[in-house]
Amino acid sequence: MIPAADDPHTRTALAAHQAGAIRWLGGGAIAVVLGVLLGAAAVTLADSGRRVPGLGLAVIALVLLGLVGIAAGAGALLRTRRWQRALAAAPWRTGRLRIAGPAIIAFEPEGFDELDPLQEPVRLQLLSTAVWRTRAVQELDGGEVRAAPVGDGQWVLTAEGLPTLYGAKAARR
Repeated sequence: MIPAADDPHTRTALAAHQAGAIRWLGGGAIAVVLGVLLGAAAVTLADSGRRVPGLGLAVIALVLLGLVGIAAGAGALLRTRRWQRALAAAPWRTGRLRIAGPAIIAFEPEGFDELDPLQEPVRLQLLSTAVWRTRAVQELDGGEVRAAPVGDGQWVLTAEGLPTLYGAKAARR
């Protein structure tokens, strides 16, 4: 069995995921720096007797949004690293994807027999809350996908022609 990380498509998707994480992290850091600089400029203006309406709110917004961007980027970067380690040890499993709810999917591994009462599909809930990502996965209903467990009820899935990986967790019943 070939590890999923050895697949060129997987390496490209992981690199794209990591690049996105770095963009979020860098953008957040830039926003915080700009907020601090704008805050210093606001203090200088206030000392000279000039006040600019809304400048304080802009400083707070920049810093808060920057911190959110840093948190999102750091989380995505950690997720990418975890996925890289897990996919280096696990092979892709092929199977069919079925939509079981708004963000709930069922992965039926190759050889799955839906008439066998002892077999159950792997029920997963997408990690992404982005509507466009959820719809992209829902369009795969009935299609062949590749999935791999990445630890603690977490899975990664993709399909031929998709430029990215989708994270999912085991769905509660």
